[in-house]
Amino acid sequence: MTDGHHFNNISLGGRGGNNPGQFKLYSGGLAWKRQGGGKTIEVDKSDITSVTWMSIPRSYQLSVSTKEGLFYRFFGFREQDISSLINFIEKNMGIIPDEKQLSVSGHNCGGIEINGNMLSFNVGPKEAFEVSLADVAQTQMQGKTDVVLEFHVDDTTGAHEKDSLMDLSFHVPTSNTQFPGDENRPSAQILWQAILSKADVGSSEEAVVTFDGIAVLTPRGRYSVELHLSFLRLQGQASDFKIQYSSILRLFVLPKSNNPHTFVVITLDPPIRKGQTLYPHIVIQFETEAVVQRDLTLSEEVLAEKYKDRLESSYQGLIHEVFSKVLRGLSGAKVTRPSTFRSCQDGYAVKSSLKAEDGLLYPLEKGFFFLPKPPTLILHEEIEYVEFERHGAGGASMSSHYFDLLVKLKNDQEHLFRNIQRNEYHNLFNFISGKHLKILNLGDGQGRAGGVTAVLQSTDDVAVDPHLERIRNQTGDDESDEEDEDFVADKDDSGSPTDDSGEDGSDASLSGGEKEKSSKKEASISKAPLKKRKPKSGDAEGSEKRKPKKKKDPNAPKRAIAPFMYFSKAERANLKNSNPELATTEIAKKLGERWQKMTAEEKQPYIEQSQVDKKRYAEESAAYRGAAAMDVDPGPASPSASASD
Repeated sequence: MTDGHHFNNISLGGRGGNNPGQFKLYSGGLAWKRQGGGKTIEVDKSDITSVTWMSIPRSYQLSVSTKEGLFYRFFGFREQDISSLINFIEKNMGIIPDEKQLSVSGHNCGGIEINGNMLSFNVGPKEAFEVSLADVAQTQMQGKTDVVLEFHVDDTTGAHEKDSLMDLSFHVPTSNTQFPGDENRPSAQILWQAILSKADVGSSEEAVVTFDGIAVLTPRGRYSVELHLSFLRLQGQASDFKIQYSSILRLFVLPKSNNPHTFVVITLDPPIRKGQTLYPHIVIQFETEAVVQRDLTLSEEVLAEKYKDRLESSYQGLIHEVFSKVLRGLSGAKVTRPSTFRSCQDGYAVKSSLKAEDGLLYPLEKGFFFLPKPPTLILHEEIEYVEFERHGAGGASMSSHYFDLLVKLKNDQEHLFRNIQRNEYHNLFNFISGKHLKILNLGDGQGRAGGVTAVLQSTDDVAVDPHLERIRNQTGDDESDEEDEDFVADKDDSGSPTDDSGEDGSDASLSGGEKEKSSKKEASISKAPLKKRKPKSGDAEGSEKRKPKKKKDPNAPKRAIAPFMYFSKAERANLKNSNPELATTEIAKKLGERWQKMTAEEKQPYIEQSQVDKKRYAEESAAYRGAAAMDVDPGPASPSASASD
């Protein structure tokens, strides 16, 4: 590009905002690249239909229209740049740039000019603003005097900006002379029909292939998916997205484990927008066994010249394969499929939950992908370390059958994948070790609060599975769902269920001799959860050591209820009514999981109830102790009473 001009700090304008970058003008066309890397805009001179320039506040603007109906606005040029730009464009492209003047009066009354695919709103001889009708997704009349335009989500400019032009309304009075009407066809209808003939509503360009009634999970809805030569279109009842192929980074084809559906994920940069929500991943769900036959609306000449070895004239096969092959051929994007990882059910992913959503975690060759929502892609190169954690919600019977996986990124962001079944641990551990990712271990058994205390050492040694060893110490290798009958559930300060078993994994109620015997058992023999050994009926020594059960005073005050119990009392009936098939233990598990996911604000009402109850208990306890003190005999204690103590 030595024969052209280079300009720095030039911004690409659009409905979504401004993106600074470098602008290059050369004999073959023009190019713009965003500052700091990222998206590049290239326009061949044969595709340019018109060029205009305008003086705007603090700089000059160059506007370029293309044959495909795209409209690019570049600004940040200096006054001395304009003459060299005009001369170069006239000499090398054969196009004479037109000058426009900007209206800065602020008036919102004026006239409309439609030139090709461009609509400009003019106040007198000056232009107030200009929009491309190729960006219009829908247009309709409201009443007899208003025309409303709804725009495609802009996928090329400003997707990361807070504001974007989504709709525009024109009021056209019946007395309008620019679009004269009558009683049967008011002026607004004439303008609406003129816009409709130019806007990208319907099929201004015939789709190469169309897939109707496709289930899209994000952004959620049923869409007609059209694959065009240069863009993909999602057309639904409430939303319409037009996505340039240049925005597609990669395709993922990921079957769901033991499920009749397959995910096809389209990863975008920049993402599309719906309202204030950005969607960097389009998650499509196909029926795995559905078979389709599709003919492409491309001539043999176009296939041979432009898409040789990339596309065929006709496809027949599984719908997700046909869709991904055609989209790959048109867009040139690469396709990622499942890795060598296999779950215990011989699937490609493990069941997990992220934030408040259940889904599937796919370990891939170069990253992890959690689907369906929130769709979260984590590349291996972004990971600082991963950490296996004991599942914290609920009691021992639940924590022994599940574990959590914490993924810490180099930017200090964390993703916690919860509720992974324990039998998936070996496969995940071996896969992650094989990718040479740093694995951290909570060796002190204190949970997250204790911090990371041990790092798995050199890969030259045999890899130790610390989390599994900890689980074996606690519950043995068996996956039995039987609860430990000696397990004691207590409540922490916030009222969440906690595990009262010993830190070394043994039951806290075992005597010292029994702990020593238990620690000497082989792992292969200790297959069941640890239970306290009961002395036989003929064991006199055991009978002598057993302490008599202390009888509870019926007049003693009732202990205060923890916040979690107030939450359980409030939600248990609703959960049972909505899920009548759940057993009591499952209801308790789900209540514990909900409590763990609640915010401090959501827990506050239950905490306040518990604090009131604690105050009540303290007052009643003081009164009870006072009454008990008055009943005590003030004389010396008898020897028999002292011995019984």
